[in-house]
Amino acid sequence: MASRCTLLRPGRVAYQDAWQLQQRIAQRVRNGADPTIILLEHPPTYTLGVRGKPEHLLLSEAALLSRGAEVHRTDRGGDVTFHGPGQLVAYPIINIRSCGQGPSTYVRMLEATLIDVLAHFGITAARSERKPGVWVGDAKIAAIGVRVSRGVTTHGFALNVNTDLAYFQHIIPCGLVGTDVTSMQHIAGTTFDMRTIEDEVAAAFARHFNVAMVDDTRGAGVPPARAVGTGAIA
Repeated sequence: MASRCTLLRPGRVAYQDAWQLQQRIAQRVRNGADPTIILLEHPPTYTLGVRGKPEHLLLSEAALLSRGAEVHRTDRGGDVTFHGPGQLVAYPIINIRSCGQGPSTYVRMLEATLIDVLAHFGITAARSERKPGVWVGDAKIAAIGVRVSRGVTTHGFALNVNTDLAYFQHIIPCGLVGTDVTSMQHIAGTTFDMRTIEDEVAAAFARHFNVAMVDDTRGAGVPPARAVGTGAIA
């Protein structure tokens, strides 16, 4: 019998608020609560992981802020990436220790989830043995950066759906010089409905992680103070 997994869809949320929400849920999961996956969007934000190098930001933080984008240093793996409207960000918070998984296996399962999602929409994607994330040809369509603390995961992946790719011109994505970045919209030549993408990500995650998804329409625990947009999606 599949275990339950809570699905939260709070809409567009400021990066710092989403990070704090992850911390609260992670502590609950360590105490035995059901795993949770958060699907959301962020306002324009650049984040640097634990291996992030400041020189991979091609503009100063002040210049980026003047363009409406915040910069945050995080405790996830990886280098620098961009989050923004039209990009679906997933934060799975699960106890991989209790599932008998290691971090490498967990990341591969996230990649497989994304590859299945993209295939559902007619986009052929693959993983790379030498480069993290999910790729369409030589262009990166999804970034993955996670943290595992006391067996519980935080952070996750970011899938470029209708993302404004111009934002990536201000960074060296994931610290990989010469890397092209793409989106579902760019490949298909059409705009995708974000709710439909959320549904497929939730379904693919449930299949790969053998969980029964429970959509929390109440948005329990979602921080309202700095949420951006229309709030929780029922």
